[in-house]
Amino acid sequence: MEKLKNYKPSEKEPFMNDRQRDYFRAKLLAWKDEILRESKITLQTLQEENVNHPDLADRASSETDRAIELRARDRQRKLISKIDAALQRIEDNTYGYCEETGEPISLKRLEARPIATLSVEAQERHEKREKVYRDE
Repeated sequence: MEKLKNYKPSEKEPFMNDRQRDYFRAKLLAWKDEILRESKITLQTLQEENVNHPDLADRASSETDRAIELRARDRQRKLISKIDAALQRIEDNTYGYCEETGEPISLKRLEARPIATLSVEAQERHEKREKVYRDE
């Protein structure tokens, strides 16, 4: 990670060269570590907070907070599986390429959403199809 500290992928270099793959691998692993660290903190907090509140309003508020936190952690659990899938795509040299068209996904998109599997255009088509089906 240290050798990639000041590195930013560029359109001027070959797409998904070793350096870019290393960069995105490090970025994904750091993201995953952060999520896991936050999850441990949440679990500790929930265990420590397992106190009976004598006041009904306090208890209801605490239960609502716990439910929201657990929902957020569930979303992050699903995000970890997407990160793992992206790491696997790096290993099999398919990372950075659109699953629908096979074209390279822009570096800007991968910077913003390193787990992206579709190019912007393919994602927009996908969302339009979803909207059409939802509206029917």
